[in-house]
Amino acid sequence: MNTRSAALVADTGRRNEAVILNAALEAFGRKGFNGASMRDVAKLAGTSLSNLYNYFPSKSRLLAEVLQHANDELRARVRRAVADAGDDASSRMREAVRAYVGFVVDHQVAMLVSTNEVRYLDPDDRAALVAERDSTQGTFEEIVAQGVASGEFRTPYAADAARAILSGIGAIASWYRPDGRLSRGQLAEQQARYALALLEARLPH
Repeated sequence: MNTRSAALVADTGRRNEAVILNAALEAFGRKGFNGASMRDVAKLAGTSLSNLYNYFPSKSRLLAEVLQHANDELRARVRRAVADAGDDASSRMREAVRAYVGFVVDHQVAMLVSTNEVRYLDPDDRAALVAERDSTQGTFEEIVAQGVASGEFRTPYAADAARAILSGIGAIASWYRPDGRLSRGQLAEQQARYALALLEARLPH
């Protein structure tokens, strides 16, 4: 698959750590958690295996850090977009969806790794990541509740709406191509309209 991904980790404050984390993401994206080795990560990062272990004691801990950074970036984008949107639920949902799609497009590999490899986390790390994902979903659920209460959204399935919207957006990572029919902005707008249609909101003419 022709996947793309911008560098996920820009700076952590620790020398070489960002390089290692981005290398780990590349390795997990290419080979999966089981197929990628710590030696693969060290080679991609241009460092020694012993130095890699100085930063991360295990492959599972390395995966946890990669997914933590991905989740933090996604959550920050969504919250910032919602904060900058209008007060009405439709505007907030539109911008939340557009922000989420932007993350998937910018960090396609991270989204795929997050979906496919999370089962390999240690139980405590997995529980923490799921709780943080629930927090992002909670933002969408709050917007749905606002829209239902105000009459903007007329769906009779409000309890399941946010999960359905996020499942559709998350699936983009499995088929998106940067040279595809829709540009980044067009794809974001398409998904926003899909979300509002699912919620039975009034779409602008």
